[in-house]
Amino acid sequence: MKQKMRLGIIGGGLMGREAASAFGRWFVLENFPVQAELVAVCDLQDKLLEWFKQVPTVKLLTKDHQELLRSPDVDVVYVAVPHNLHEKLYLDVLNSGKDLLAEKPFGIDLNASKTIHEAVRKSGRFVRCSSEFPFLPGAQRAMQYVHSGKIGRIMEIRSGFWHASDMDPNKAVNWKRQNKTNGEIGVMGDLGMHVVHVPFRMGWKPLRVYAQLQKVYTQRPDGKGGMAPCDTWDNAMLHTEVLINNEEVPMRLEMKRLAPGEMNTWFIEVLGTEGGVRFSTKDPKTLWIFERGKEQIWQKIDLGYQMPFQTITGGIFEVGFPDCFLQMWAAYAAERAGELGTRFGCATPEEAVLSHELFAAALESHTQKKVVSLARA
Repeated sequence: MKQKMRLGIIGGGLMGREAASAFGRWFVLENFPVQAELVAVCDLQDKLLEWFKQVPTVKLLTKDHQELLRSPDVDVVYVAVPHNLHEKLYLDVLNSGKDLLAEKPFGIDLNASKTIHEAVRKSGRFVRCSSEFPFLPGAQRAMQYVHSGKIGRIMEIRSGFWHASDMDPNKAVNWKRQNKTNGEIGVMGDLGMHVVHVPFRMGWKPLRVYAQLQKVYTQRPDGKGGMAPCDTWDNAMLHTEVLINNEEVPMRLEMKRLAPGEMNTWFIEVLGTEGGVRFSTKDPKTLWIFERGKEQIWQKIDLGYQMPFQTITGGIFEVGFPDCFLQMWAAYAAERAGELGTRFGCATPEEAVLSHELFAAALESHTQKKVVSLARA
């Protein structure tokens, strides 16, 4: 029999509803060893709880997250709330004896992430951090190409996530634009895990960083006829070096909320002496491969629906965000059940702490206008 994974959601907003959609489509996974079922939802807003009433498996709707955590019908909790609430809610989940899929950045700052990580270690619960884009076919193929060795000696790495949602100065302020709820790391907390997940998993961990951070709009409409301060960083460029085969290689990490013309663009590029590879969600069907020969050629490969976990969807079809979100949850469920095998897994608590160490160093680098080293064992 398939193992059953009964889920509760704390935070029924954008990502909570996306999770409900993924569980509702769970049956598209072929020969999958785990059956997932959404059974409980917690949110403070009546209109969001009302939305979840249409999900037939949901038996508990509550405004009290402790009521959800007391439920014996919940095995795993997905928490999608503002960053300032991460530490308390994640610790509450662990103390209740539930497993956890935590939203990035895994705490509002480095100290919070370390506290959560220590609680994970002591609890023995299965915990992973959210990061969806590496499950796209283009990202998977890019990693496979690098692992093949065809790239030769790696010369340069670039990874990033851009969008332009904040280009409009009249966009109202929200919790992601204020340090008290988002954290001082600003856009790095919002987008950073997406950017570092693949590099960290490839073993590319920064030795040092020089950061260029920007605050473009320092106030926005408060939605009440006035203006409210925006004190988070809008854009971040982190120039780092990583050690690959005992050689230092430059790696640039880009996180931007103000990237003109970009809707939601995640990308990875790795260049070497013999070859190169690049993929961007701007052109989600295309993988670019470079080959060095008598003539140096960039060629493109049209990608289909080749996902880490097989589904009923035909290989000639295209993928979108709901697909990679479902794949992330499949990876969580499979690894929790001991069935991940060699497939790509969700971001770990250790990787989340590493990201916070990098972002804290980036803050120091920008403030002092200097290169900051990161401790590496």
